[in-house]
Amino acid sequence: MAEKSAHGTDPTMPTPKLTPEKHHGQPCLRMSLPGGDTVLVALHGAHVLSWVSGGRERLYLSPEALVDGHSAIRGGVPLCFPQFNQRGPLPKHGFARNLPWTAEPVAEWVGSAAQLALHLTDNDATRALWPQAFSATLLVQLAPDSLQLTLVVRNTDAQPLTFTGALHSYLAVQDITTVWLSGLQGQPSWDALTDQLGLQEDDVFFDGEFDRVYVAASAPLTLHDGSHRLRISQSDSLADTVVWNPGAELCARLADMPSDGYSQMLCVEAAQVLKPVSVAAGATWQGWQRLTVL
Repeated sequence: MAEKSAHGTDPTMPTPKLTPEKHHGQPCLRMSLPGGDTVLVALHGAHVLSWVSGGRERLYLSPEALVDGHSAIRGGVPLCFPQFNQRGPLPKHGFARNLPWTAEPVAEWVGSAAQLALHLTDNDATRALWPQAFSATLLVQLAPDSLQLTLVVRNTDAQPLTFTGALHSYLAVQDITTVWLSGLQGQPSWDALTDQLGLQEDDVFFDGEFDRVYVAASAPLTLHDGSHRLRISQSDSLADTVVWNPGAELCARLADMPSDGYSQMLCVEAAQVLKPVSVAAGATWQGWQRLTVL
């Protein structure tokens, strides 16, 4: 899939299939390809809930997630904006994942990908927390064996816009104890559990709670999950990669996760954590993560 593509529809191709659905009563849109790949997106938070490729669910969505149209949803791909975690005065991971977004009424082809666009602009709810004018768009691009999510942020204010955030992808795995992540060798990292800086010497393996922020690698990462492989790429405009698994002890304390949920997921996030993005007045920024089945 091209890293950057202009919007456009090929008149020789049928409009991508876009079907309204409900998930626990919340409005969603399912975008489907002729080959069977699908992506399900909730309007609440522009939250990607499901990505099926090759007949397999590729994202982890907690069966105990709170889906009420107000709360953050555990799993899938939450959108953290305009703040990562609790690194600032806003609610945890900002407000974008807790608000309703507006979807374009139809999907379109962008190259070989079907694209759905969802939008959020500043309103009374956002300005009560963050006195900044902005517009945000999430582009969901589905191609055979590939899903790309692109966050586009435009500063519509007269003052600079600064933010942190992430495409907080929960990837489905068969058994976290047999999974490993390659491609981060040699990358500097900050361990959030020990508050220590380090350098990743080898592939990343998981035998308990894991929470690190890496300087993003220049080449894609590969998630090794039994016989399955997933390539994980991100744009240069997102400087960090967050790798997180709650482990058994923390997972047991999370009300919206089953006690064994940690064993079936791994978060690999395209993020901006350590240094905020700055967008000049009237300017636009974009960052993306691409997941490709190998």
